[in-house]
Amino acid sequence: MTCADPKKDEHNLIYKYKQYLLFEKSLSPHTLDAYLHDIEKLLHHLSTQGKSPLDVRLEDLEHFLASLHDDEIGPRSQARILSGIRSFYRFLVIDGYIEADPTLLLESPKIGMKLPEVLSVEEIDQLIASIDLSKREGQRNRAIIETLYSCGLRVSEACNLRLSDLYLNEGFIKVEGKGSKQRLVPISSRAIAEIMEYMTDRAEIDIKPGHEDYLFVSAHFKKRMSRITMFHIIKVLAEEAGIKKTISPHTFRHSFATHLLEGGANLRVIQSMLGHEDIGTTEIYTHIDAQRLRSEIIDHHPRNKRKG
Repeated sequence: MTCADPKKDEHNLIYKYKQYLLFEKSLSPHTLDAYLHDIEKLLHHLSTQGKSPLDVRLEDLEHFLASLHDDEIGPRSQARILSGIRSFYRFLVIDGYIEADPTLLLESPKIGMKLPEVLSVEEIDQLIASIDLSKREGQRNRAIIETLYSCGLRVSEACNLRLSDLYLNEGFIKVEGKGSKQRLVPISSRAIAEIMEYMTDRAEIDIKPGHEDYLFVSAHFKKRMSRITMFHIIKVLAEEAGIKKTISPHTFRHSFATHLLEGGANLRVIQSMLGHEDIGTTEIYTHIDAQRLRSEIIDHHPRNKRKG
């Protein structure tokens, strides 16, 4: 009688979990890699304790979280890792490997709410106006910023936007978000105008095969723009425009949502536009609006005005 190989069993378990994430949860490759990396961290820790993932108890997981703290991994990263661990143990329960989920009573690390940086409409206009249109990438960069701000896109969604996703005559674009979920998002006439101007420059690029349908392409590499390139472009543009805030492509998504809320848009509408599955994710913008309201009261109420 041969003994079972624990390493082989773990390998099969991870393989089945990966299939579950791919086909049942429809996670993006980036999120999938993150979840699997989280499990690798846990399995390595358990191996040092002589434990199997199927025999884990609450105190084992608490010890694992304590080890992350000892490794100087911050609360936000700990919470993300814990999210992956919870997903793994939900899978084990669903597939009948274990009867009870040991993560149910596991407390998440305390995370202070960090409100995202937001640009004013004037700052966005300032940034766009500062773009040098004499450079071959100038009009493309204007189109990128207008599209990010007009539609509230994630950077990955902007990079993956295709010509076949544009319904400019109807005033909509089709966006593929997290988990390959698609949504229709209205696009402003200003963004449409910037895209149409950019199309003239784009037509002069000898785009590599397989990249012809992507909207935003690199004139230098002649292919779809990467997330890193788009991050770099916006960092440089902000510096050139004299904007002191630390911004990224995601800043325009936050600004989009905040300005909608300030303009009176319903939170459910904003949730739909952003492609948030959980309304709780969208509710951070109510905190931003409350913070702005408090600032207005302090600045304008006679009891709060400072003397002199």
